[in-house]
Amino acid sequence: MDTRLLDILVCPLCKGPLKFDKQAQELICNPDHLAFPIRDGIPIMWAEQARDMNAASSQQSDSGK
Repeated sequence: MDTRLLDILVCPLCKGPLKFDKQAQELICNPDHLAFPIRDGIPIMWAEQARDMNAASSQQSDSGK
């Protein structure tokens, strides 16, 4: 992921900064709890394509019961 691109990309919902998760190949918006995928080096910045990180953590909590 190009660091210059990371400097200008923001969350499309809240316009806040994004954190690059190199291992998962995602851009993370902590305030909105969304993870935007990066496919073939291209960030997919549509909210419909983002992974809801709250849903993932609640599924993990449910499986531990």
